[in-house]
Amino acid sequence: MEEGKAGKIKLTFCVIAVGVILAVVAVSTDHWAGLSPQLERTNSTCEEAHFGLWRLCTKRVFVRSVDPDGNGCGDSDLPGEYNCTYFKHFTSGENAEIFQITTQKEYSISAAAIAIISIGFMVLGTICLLLSFNKRMDYFLKPAGMFFIFSGLCIIISVEVMRQSVKRMIDSEETIWMQYHYSWSFACASAAFVILFIGGITLLLISLPRMPQNPWETCMDAPPEHV
Repeated sequence: MEEGKAGKIKLTFCVIAVGVILAVVAVSTDHWAGLSPQLERTNSTCEEAHFGLWRLCTKRVFVRSVDPDGNGCGDSDLPGEYNCTYFKHFTSGENAEIFQITTQKEYSISAAAIAIISIGFMVLGTICLLLSFNKRMDYFLKPAGMFFIFSGLCIIISVEVMRQSVKRMIDSEETIWMQYHYSWSFACASAAFVILFIGGITLLLISLPRMPQNPWETCMDAPPEHV
């Protein structure tokens, strides 16, 4: 393998590693979206929530002032009563029925399953990429690039499923949530998609055979790469 090509692979690997870290952080944290109810009076209890792929966390706080738009908990005293519960398809609890309604079970199962598949593709891609550093096994570059592309696509599909879940929650008449926002875990997943997808395409381009340097030189006539 040429030194220039090896340098490009190492640089791409470092960039992809950032995407892998962002994806793992997104999948393992509970800040994909935040939910707030409508509140119209002060000196009352307001319940906010945030959730990820695995559980939903609620926080009950005492409200001092109402949001000017009538949404959200406005200024609140911190800390409040904090509680996290895993979704019903993993564990059951006293609020399982509420969680099943508000989180749309079929959406959360799909998003979590697709995210796990994405992590699997990342592992396979990383293994192939590490093997490709061996000068006699650089043919692993192509499968590594494909695995990272598939991983990025799975992450963005999981993001879209989560987005649809949030939309369905807000539109449902069974919930108290009236306002939502996407949080930093959602941003990490979106950034991971961009990095993994572009990184995978870059690996595929690097794995392509060297193009002829002269118009009359064909690929078959080009000198072989150093091994």
